[in-house]
Amino acid sequence: MQGKDDFMATARGFMKSRIILTAAELDLFTLIDDSYDSAEKIAQKSGWDQRALERLMDCLVTFGLLHKNGKTYALTDQSAAYSSKKPDSALPMLLHMRRLWQTWSALTEVIKLGPDSESKPPVPMDMDDRHAFIGAMHAIGRNLSEEIAASIDLGGRRKMLDIGGGSGTYTLAFLKRNPELRAVLFDLADVIPMARERLSSEGVLERAELYAGDFYSDELPEGCDLALLSAIIHQSGYEQNVELFGKIYRALDPGGLLLIRDHIMNEDRTWPAQGALFAINMLVNTRSGDTYTFEEVEQGLLEAGFTDVSLLRCGERMDCVVGAAKPL
Repeated sequence: MQGKDDFMATARGFMKSRIILTAAELDLFTLIDDSYDSAEKIAQKSGWDQRALERLMDCLVTFGLLHKNGKTYALTDQSAAYSSKKPDSALPMLLHMRRLWQTWSALTEVIKLGPDSESKPPVPMDMDDRHAFIGAMHAIGRNLSEEIAASIDLGGRRKMLDIGGGSGTYTLAFLKRNPELRAVLFDLADVIPMARERLSSEGVLERAELYAGDFYSDELPEGCDLALLSAIIHQSGYEQNVELFGKIYRALDPGGLLLIRDHIMNEDRTWPAQGALFAINMLVNTRSGDTYTFEEVEQGLLEAGFTDVSLLRCGERMDCVVGAAKPL
């Protein structure tokens, strides 16, 4: 149990978050990486207030995100990862968090009125937001995708359908782990170029087909004996998920296997802790999204026609995997 001081420190945590998110919005870590090493130089270049900027940068020093020597600043190993000049920069993750700052600010009204309320302020995802989101998902998923791909024996599966596959993080991990596997990545039209670029740069594009579409409104490509639904079911309500499961069932070859990666909650919905927190994230960002128990996922899959539903992997980092089969 937290003491009073710890509790207040947690409550004040938004202050530190806001400073870091502002640094990301200003692309400050990239500017410093670009040799603009003082508040004066950055303020002159950007037309910002020098004193305000210096106070912000001093706080980043206290967080261990900048070094300071006299009037000059330098990146630390940690903050260097958030420069857009770095390969696979983690900056998109912070830019995605900036958008979440807006949606989470409506939590009190969502609790009072519900997520479908007209008073819930819309925060549309423009192209920059979408790129930040896809980049954030790759930053989060790089290592975890490889771990999950290594933990699942695909038993000679030949072709995987990655539904809502983003820039190809999980497609890439499964293709690298399974040299005989081919893949079909299905996502929105403005996401496909990002997937093509990533898979091409990793040398696996010739083993992948890219299809543009919306899994909410379109049928899915056929001819696969494996389907992956990674970090998708939490954004939809139960009935939407059952409808999507039905589309996957129709698209899969007989004997095909569906893998679902997501938070899978225990019966009282308090474990994993990150899943309970993520359920709030879905409250403020979607109309019907949620995290689900195994029993809820199993019921939806059985309704769609799948059999042999099982929990293949359980963890605390959105690394649970449910498997289900389409009968022969």
